[in-house]
Amino acid sequence: MSNRVRMLRWGLYALCALAPAAYVLASEGLPAKPRAVARFAPNRGGFGADYFPEVTLRTHEGKEVRLYDDLLKDKVVVINFMYARCEGICPGTTANLRRVQNRLGDAVGRDVFMYSFTLKPEEDTPDVLRTYAAAHGVKPGWLFLTGSAGDLDLVRRKLGFVDPDPEIDGSASSHIGVVLYGNVAHQQWAACPCLTNPDVMLEQILWMLPQEKRPGIGVAPRAPAEVSQLPPVHP
Repeated sequence: MSNRVRMLRWGLYALCALAPAAYVLASEGLPAKPRAVARFAPNRGGFGADYFPEVTLRTHEGKEVRLYDDLLKDKVVVINFMYARCEGICPGTTANLRRVQNRLGDAVGRDVFMYSFTLKPEEDTPDVLRTYAAAHGVKPGWLFLTGSAGDLDLVRRKLGFVDPDPEIDGSASSHIGVVLYGNVAHQQWAACPCLTNPDVMLEQILWMLPQEKRPGIGVAPRAPAEVSQLPPVHP
Protein backbone atom coordinates (compact mmCIF):
# COMPACT_ATOMS: atom_id res chain seq x y z
CA MET A 1 0.00 0.00 0.00
CA SER A 2 1.46 3.39 -0.98
CA ASN A 3 2.15 6.05 1.64
CA ARG A 4 -0.41 8.38 0.06
CA VAL A 5 -3.15 5.77 0.15
CA ARG A 6 -2.30 4.96 3.76
CA MET A 7 -2.30 8.67 4.57
CA LEU A 8 -5.93 8.91 3.51
CA ARG A 9 -6.96 5.51 4.80
CA TRP A 10 -6.45 6.33 8.44
CA GLY A 11 -7.97 9.85 8.32
CA LEU A 12 -10.82 9.88 10.84
CA TYR A 13 -10.21 6.19 11.61
CA ALA A 14 -11.72 6.66 15.05
CA LEU A 15 -14.90 8.23 13.70
CA CYS A 16 -15.89 6.92 10.28
CA ALA A 17 -15.06 4.71 7.32
CA LEU A 18 -14.75 6.32 3.90
CA ALA A 19 -15.51 4.57 0.63
CA PRO A 20 -12.42 2.68 -0.63
CA ALA A 21 -12.75 4.24 -4.09
CA ALA A 22 -12.44 7.65 -2.50
CA TYR A 23 -9.01 6.81 -1.10
CA VAL A 24 -7.76 5.79 -4.52
CA LEU A 25 -9.16 8.86 -6.29
CA ALA A 26 -7.74 11.24 -3.72
CA SER A 27 -4.37 9.51 -3.60
CA GLU A 28 -4.06 9.81 -7.37
CA GLY A 29 -4.72 13.55 -7.13
CA LEU A 30 -7.97 13.37 -9.09
CA PRO A 31 -10.96 15.63 -8.39
CA ALA A 32 -13.29 12.91 -7.18
CA LYS A 33 -16.97 12.77 -8.02
CA PRO A 34 -17.75 9.85 -5.75
CA ARG A 35 -20.07 9.46 -2.89
CA ALA A 36 -16.75 10.11 -1.20
CA VAL A 37 -18.28 11.00 2.08
CA ALA A 38 -19.52 9.24 5.16
CA ARG A 39 -22.15 10.24 7.64
CA PHE A 40 -21.86 9.26 11.24
CA ALA A 41 -23.35 9.96 14.61
CA PRO A 42 -21.47 10.08 17.90
CA ASN A 43 -21.25 7.12 20.21
CA ARG A 44 -23.08 7.17 23.48
CA GLY A 45 -22.35 10.37 25.41
CA GLY A 46 -22.09 12.59 22.37
CA PHE A 47 -19.52 15.04 21.12
CA GLY A 48 -20.21 18.01 23.35
CA ALA A 49 -18.52 20.08 26.02
CA ASP A 50 -17.63 16.95 28.00
CA TYR A 51 -15.90 15.36 25.01
CA PHE A 52 -13.85 18.19 23.52
CA PRO A 53 -10.88 19.55 25.52
CA GLU A 54 -11.25 23.25 26.29
CA VAL A 55 -7.69 24.05 25.24
CA THR A 56 -6.64 27.57 24.34
CA LEU A 57 -5.28 28.07 20.83
CA ARG A 58 -4.09 31.08 18.86
CA THR A 59 -5.38 32.14 15.46
CA HIS A 60 -3.31 33.37 12.52
CA GLU A 61 -4.67 36.80 13.46
CA GLY A 62 -3.01 36.52 16.88
CA LYS A 63 -6.22 36.06 18.89
CA GLU A 64 -6.59 33.52 21.69
CA VAL A 65 -9.59 31.20 21.34
CA ARG A 66 -11.00 28.21 23.21
CA LEU A 67 -11.61 25.05 21.23
CA TYR A 68 -15.17 24.26 22.24
CA ASP A 69 -16.74 27.51 23.46
CA ASP A 70 -15.24 29.76 20.77
CA LEU A 71 -14.71 27.47 17.77
CA LEU A 72 -17.16 24.59 17.92
CA LYS A 73 -20.17 25.18 20.14
CA ASP A 74 -23.45 25.35 18.17
CA LYS A 75 -21.61 25.90 14.86
CA VAL A 76 -21.41 24.29 11.44
CA VAL A 77 -17.70 23.75 10.90
CA VAL A 78 -15.24 22.66 8.19
CA ILE A 79 -11.96 21.30 9.59
CA ASN A 80 -8.63 20.08 8.28
CA PHE A 81 -5.09 19.60 9.55
CA MET A 82 -2.10 21.05 7.70
CA TYR A 83 1.31 22.67 8.02
CA ALA A 84 2.72 25.62 6.13
CA ARG A 85 5.95 24.10 4.79
CA CYS A 86 4.22 21.20 3.10
CA GLU A 87 5.16 20.29 -0.46
CA GLY A 88 2.68 17.46 -0.64
CA ILE A 89 -1.09 17.62 -0.46
CA CYS A 90 -1.52 20.72 1.78
CA PRO A 91 -1.40 23.38 -0.97
CA GLY A 92 -3.96 21.47 -3.04
CA THR A 93 -6.20 21.07 0.00
CA THR A 94 -5.99 24.78 0.81
CA ALA A 95 -6.78 25.67 -2.81
CA ASN A 96 -9.77 23.31 -2.75
CA LEU A 97 -11.08 24.80 0.49
CA ARG A 98 -10.55 28.31 -0.86
CA ARG A 99 -12.89 27.41 -3.72
CA VAL A 100 -15.42 26.23 -1.15
CA GLN A 101 -15.03 29.48 0.79
CA ASN A 102 -15.45 31.56 -2.36
CA ARG A 103 -18.65 29.73 -3.29
CA LEU A 104 -20.11 30.09 0.21
CA GLY A 105 -19.36 33.81 0.23
CA ASP A 106 -20.53 35.78 3.26
CA ALA A 107 -21.91 32.61 4.87
CA VAL A 108 -18.33 31.79 5.95
CA GLY A 109 -17.75 33.36 9.35
CA ARG A 110 -21.50 33.74 9.90
CA ASP A 111 -23.18 30.38 9.28
CA VAL A 112 -20.19 28.18 8.38
CA PHE A 113 -16.82 28.34 10.13
CA MET A 114 -13.61 27.02 8.57
CA TYR A 115 -10.64 25.89 10.69
CA SER A 116 -7.18 24.67 9.68
CA PHE A 117 -5.15 23.30 12.60
CA THR A 118 -1.38 23.08 12.21
CA LEU A 119 0.41 19.80 12.83
CA LYS A 120 3.74 21.60 13.34
CA PRO A 121 3.13 24.31 15.93
CA GLU A 122 6.85 24.62 16.63
CA GLU A 123 7.20 26.01 13.08
CA ASP A 124 3.77 27.47 12.40
CA THR A 125 3.56 30.58 14.54
CA PRO A 126 0.65 33.00 14.05
CA ASP A 127 2.92 35.10 11.79
CA VAL A 128 3.79 32.10 9.62
CA LEU A 129 0.14 31.07 9.37
CA ARG A 130 -0.90 34.64 8.58
CA THR A 131 1.59 34.75 5.72
CA TYR A 132 0.36 31.36 4.49
CA ALA A 133 -3.29 32.44 4.60
CA ALA A 134 -2.53 35.66 2.71
CA ALA A 135 -0.51 33.81 0.07
CA HIS A 136 -3.47 31.50 -0.57
CA GLY A 137 -6.08 34.25 -0.74
CA VAL A 138 -7.91 33.17 2.40
CA LYS A 139 -10.77 35.47 3.38
CA PRO A 140 -12.32 36.26 6.80
CA GLY A 141 -14.22 33.43 8.44
CA TRP A 142 -11.46 30.87 7.90
CA LEU A 143 -9.01 30.58 10.79
CA PHE A 144 -5.59 28.93 10.87
CA LEU A 145 -4.80 27.76 14.38
CA THR A 146 -1.69 27.00 16.38
CA GLY A 147 -0.89 26.38 20.04
CA SER A 148 1.16 24.02 22.16
CA ALA A 149 2.17 20.72 20.60
CA GLY A 150 0.41 18.76 23.34
CA ASP A 151 -2.86 20.66 22.98
CA LEU A 152 -2.94 20.32 19.21
CA ASP A 153 -2.17 16.61 19.40
CA LEU A 154 -5.09 16.22 21.80
CA VAL A 155 -7.36 18.17 19.43
CA ARG A 156 -6.25 15.97 16.53
CA ARG A 157 -7.07 12.80 18.41
CA LYS A 158 -10.42 14.05 19.67
CA LEU A 159 -11.40 14.99 16.13
CA GLY A 160 -10.51 11.48 14.99
CA PHE A 161 -7.42 12.18 12.87
CA VAL A 162 -5.60 9.10 14.16
CA ASP A 163 -4.14 5.86 12.87
CA PRO A 164 -3.97 2.62 14.87
CA ASP A 165 -0.39 2.10 13.68
CA PRO A 166 1.82 4.18 16.03
CA GLU A 167 4.52 4.61 13.38
CA ILE A 168 2.07 6.07 10.86
CA ASP A 169 0.29 8.10 13.53
CA GLY A 170 3.61 9.70 14.49
CA SER A 171 4.08 11.19 11.03
CA ALA A 172 2.58 14.66 10.48
CA SER A 173 2.24 13.95 6.76
CA SER A 174 -0.20 11.17 7.59
CA HIS A 175 -2.86 13.53 8.92
CA ILE A 176 -3.58 15.86 6.02
CA GLY A 177 -5.70 13.84 3.60
CA VAL A 178 -9.20 14.37 4.96
CA VAL A 179 -11.62 17.27 5.40
CA LEU A 180 -14.10 16.95 8.27
CA TYR A 181 -17.30 18.94 8.56
CA GLY A 182 -20.25 18.89 10.86
CA ASN A 183 -23.13 20.49 12.67
CA VAL A 184 -21.89 20.45 16.25
CA ALA A 185 -25.24 21.28 17.86
CA HIS A 186 -27.00 18.43 16.03
CA GLN A 187 -24.02 16.07 16.40
CA GLN A 188 -23.98 15.39 12.66
CA TRP A 189 -20.57 14.87 11.08
CA ALA A 190 -19.19 13.80 7.72
CA ALA A 191 -15.84 13.63 5.97
CA CYS A 192 -14.33 13.39 2.51
CA PRO A 193 -10.89 13.16 0.93
CA CYS A 194 -9.31 16.59 0.68
CA LEU A 195 -9.11 16.50 -3.14
CA THR A 196 -12.79 15.79 -3.58
CA ASN A 197 -14.58 18.01 -6.11
CA PRO A 198 -15.47 21.22 -4.22
CA ASP A 199 -19.09 20.96 -5.39
CA VAL A 200 -19.36 17.60 -3.62
CA MET A 201 -18.01 19.21 -0.44
CA LEU A 202 -20.51 22.04 -0.81
CA GLU A 203 -23.42 19.62 -1.16
CA GLN A 204 -22.58 18.02 2.19
CA ILE A 205 -21.85 21.32 3.97
CA LEU A 206 -25.16 22.81 2.81
CA TRP A 207 -26.95 19.71 4.09
CA MET A 208 -25.54 20.49 7.56
CA LEU A 209 -27.09 23.97 7.53
CA PRO A 210 -30.69 24.75 8.48
CA GLN A 211 -32.71 25.43 5.34
CA GLU A 212 -33.12 29.12 6.11
CA LYS A 213 -29.34 29.57 6.29
CA ARG A 214 -28.44 27.83 3.05
CA PRO A 215 -26.99 30.35 0.58
CA GLY A 216 -28.24 30.24 -2.99
CA ILE A 217 -25.05 29.18 -4.75
CA GLY A 218 -26.36 26.86 -7.44
CA VAL A 219 -25.54 23.70 -5.49
CA ALA A 220 -28.25 21.51 -3.97
CA PRO A 221 -27.72 20.07 -0.48
CA ARG A 222 -27.17 16.34 -0.46
CA ALA A 223 -27.09 14.02 2.54
CA PRO A 224 -23.80 12.16 2.99
CA ALA A 225 -23.78 8.44 2.32
CA GLU A 226 -24.87 6.27 5.18
CA VAL A 227 -22.39 4.26 7.25
CA SER A 228 -23.94 1.16 8.74
CA GLN A 229 -21.35 0.47 11.42
CA LEU A 230 -18.84 2.73 13.11
CA PRO A 231 -15.61 1.94 14.89
CA PRO A 232 -15.46 3.07 18.52
CA VAL A 233 -14.35 6.60 19.32
CA HIS A 234 -11.07 6.61 21.21
CA PRO A 235 -9.90 9.45 23.42
